[in-house]
Amino acid sequence: MTTPDTIRRISVPVATRAPTGATNAHLVGDDSALLVDPAARTDELDSLVAASTVEHIAVTHTHSDHVGAVADYTEQTGATVWARRWREDRFERATGIEPDRTFVEGTEIETDAGPVTAFDTPGHAVDHVAFGVGDEVLCGDLAVVEGSVVVGAPEGDVRAYLTALRRLRAKDPARLLPGHGPEIDDPSATLERLIRHRLGREAKVREAIQGGVTTIDDVLDAAYDRDLTGVEDLARATVVAHVEKLAHEGWVVWDGERVRPL
Repeated sequence: MTTPDTIRRISVPVATRAPTGATNAHLVGDDSALLVDPAARTDELDSLVAASTVEHIAVTHTHSDHVGAVADYTEQTGATVWARRWREDRFERATGIEPDRTFVEGTEIETDAGPVTAFDTPGHAVDHVAFGVGDEVLCGDLAVVEGSVVVGAPEGDVRAYLTALRRLRAKDPARLLPGHGPEIDDPSATLERLIRHRLGREAKVREAIQGGVTTIDDVLDAAYDRDLTGVEDLARATVVAHVEKLAHEGWVVWDGERVRPL
């Protein structure tokens, strides 16, 4: 396992729908470091960046709660800015910065802590990636230690998300460092839990449709047995994403307004 000082985590308070109210920025290395997901500037993150030589900046995905200080720290450090290849325009719109270099699955970013390897992990976002550092993985919003991850339409893709979870589980990492909340010391169990949760939600959605429900709002009522106050929009988007998966796989017919079993 990498040493405790190889990867440093800074919890950054930021406007986010995550229950933590913060996003984890991570600094990999020291003398030739990679800064991942600088969501906003804080005194703690400013101090850490000032005390290091940040040569690279990247994000796990371009949701607003992960990119807020990319421009500031780029200007401060002069670092090379990386983005997912073929998603450069999306990156620039989100950050205000044109990337210097791009990566694809397997690209290595060299740091003094060793190479950091990019893994494609779409699903939560179309441009979502994770970064492998030795036997640990900066997993962004792919996984959380408790609860679940929003995979909501229009850009959330449940099929891609499940594939990403399974691919990461197959890599058998020693530890996951997520974008929100504490580190995950039992990656295999956590990834399996998230897979079961997503498949369980799908089963409820499919059961509702087979029972004669035809609108998304009615599927939502049938698929969730808890109070959705404050998160109903996220739950609804999740239901739509599950319906899109079922339609793609030939289980249901979905015209964007009504759904029925095939």
